Amino acid sequence: MILYGTGDPIDALGVLAPHVVTVHAKDGDWPPKGVPGALGTERPLGQGSVGMERFVAKLKEVGYQGPLCVEREVENLDTRLADMKMGVELLRGLIG
Repeated sequence: MILYGTGDPIDALGVLAPHVVTVHAKDGDWPPKGVPGALGTERPLGQGSVGMERFVAKLKEVGYQGPLCVEREVENLDTRLADMKMGVELLRGLIG
């Protein structure tokens, strides 16, 4: 949602929680303001505007217990794998 500038994923989770069966954990920054159709920039998990601490707290609050799939789209495979590993470690630490 952030990458497309359409809304806050944490707010959306509060509304859609009863229908969520899987979560793709992804991070990014908002698109530039005033540029119609512009996309935001994807970032490694925990390095963007999502606020992963808040997101995981919301997941716990709504009782979500399904899978968290770390997603990262970057061309370099080594970078992608390293970022995904870092994201898994981040989520493990936040989930506790």
